[in-house]
Amino acid sequence: MRIVFMGTPEFAVPSLEKLISTGRDVVGVFTQPDRPRGRGNKLTPSPVKAFAVSRGIPVFQPEKIRRDGVEDLKTLAPDLCVTAAFGQILSQEILEIPRMGNINVHASLLPRHRGSAPIAYAIMQGDQTAGVTTMMMDRGIDTGAMLLTAETEIGDTETCGELTERLSLLGADLLAETLEQMEAGTLKATAQDERLMTYDPMLSKEMGEADFRLPAKEVKGLINGLNPWPCVTVPLGEAGRLKLLRACLADGEGQPGEVISGDPKGGLIIACGEGAVRILELQAPGGKKMKAEDYLRGHGMPAGTIL
Repeated sequence: MRIVFMGTPEFAVPSLEKLISTGRDVVGVFTQPDRPRGRGNKLTPSPVKAFAVSRGIPVFQPEKIRRDGVEDLKTLAPDLCVTAAFGQILSQEILEIPRMGNINVHASLLPRHRGSAPIAYAIMQGDQTAGVTTMMMDRGIDTGAMLLTAETEIGDTETCGELTERLSLLGADLLAETLEQMEAGTLKATAQDERLMTYDPMLSKEMGEADFRLPAKEVKGLINGLNPWPCVTVPLGEAGRLKLLRACLADGEGQPGEVISGDPKGGLIIACGEGAVRILELQAPGGKKMKAEDYLRGHGMPAGTIL
């Protein structure tokens, strides 16, 4: 079986690695073009490209695959295409090239959390479980028939970055099982129940503006769900903005944004519209990620301060 893989971020790498380690014939990889990153804006390859190059797999980087990648994909003559967080919409022409169709590894328990940021929204919306679904792709956005699912509990203070790493490994194993069942002729597809569908918009930098008027449960979900990007932040005057990276619920009440406790012994507790949150990890402008208590040893926040 000739397989073409399409993916871009770190989440997709374990799936590509699993295809190779299980002896699949990966004849080509499509990924996003190199993008400027870091302080020097140096052109940097995607994690998927870097891995594919290390394994000697031909890499294709069309700006728009439906416009610039059709002929390359036809030349590769894939039996099956596998996608995982590719980041581009596939046209009907693309979908019709592989004779066995297109399987997508989607990081949610479909039909819930369709869209490009399912892991972040699962945390932000207070889900108790997350998971991965393999599905047959169609022209809709995550609307294709479901194949297999695997789920896992979300940790109370787990961040989006941490859950993404766990789900990437879960997804790779699920992909392997999906292909085994496909080859055995036992794989069954199930249409999604549109009544249970939710669709989440793209994340934006503006979502990181802290709003302590929200209930503590929602504030906690935003802090954990928006880490590592864009991160919830609060202003520190001319110094810049303080990133809040991990939180849990806490006892206490007060004016929204009011510091209830701001010392190393009591930790950093902030009042919300309902209840309060304890900040467990944060990052000062130009600094490193650290525990809130460590930060407060040198940067006290008197009780009553409004953030």
